[in-house]
Amino acid sequence: MRHQDETIQRKIKFEGRIVSVQVRSTVWRYLLDNRTHREIGYNLFLKGKAGGETDPLSEIDGQAENEDQEYTEDSFTVAISEKQQDKFRFHIGDFIKGTAWTKKYPKWEYADYYRAGSLKKILPGDLLPDPSPPWMSEVPDLETYAWRGARMLDGRCYKGKCFQCKWAAMANVTIEYDFGVSQKFRFESYCYGPKNCKFYKNGKTALRHI
Repeated sequence: MRHQDETIQRKIKFEGRIVSVQVRSTVWRYLLDNRTHREIGYNLFLKGKAGGETDPLSEIDGQAENEDQEYTEDSFTVAISEKQQDKFRFHIGDFIKGTAWTKKYPKWEYADYYRAGSLKKILPGDLLPDPSPPWMSEVPDLETYAWRGARMLDGRCYKGKCFQCKWAAMANVTIEYDFGVSQKFRFESYCYGPKNCKFYKNGKTALRHI
């Protein structure tokens, strides 16, 4: 029996140009206090196309995928692991392709697609210098994010000048009210960057509350 918040997953193919790379983090909070962060990977924000659903039965039977299936051109987000980022060193401007799965728990997960695979960097983009904010060079490792720590970022800043910054992040947040009995889920924007950044504004509200 599936969990009531669980949805049926589909395997898709995607390709597009990276417009932002951000750390993927989760936040656990009891009521409004005791905030706990955990950095678990990266989110790739792309402009391109995603779709062309892969039929798992066809793969098992060794049949060719249907190349004529519909793709949707749009902006979308793909979650990748730390190992995948270490291998490919994705950054803004790279044109990439791969496969992924639609999300299983929409209330809990911010990215559009997960379990990325068959990743390829088709056309590398120029690595951008970042002498001043927003800092758009290659993202650091997760240990660096954990060491720096995060503070809430105003949603308008996140969607504006901070969106392409490597220190910006959109976190999956779980708010615990009765330890497993009553929970709420939402997405909150955070900043891991220098405290003296001229673009930073404190944020106290989520961009989206579910």
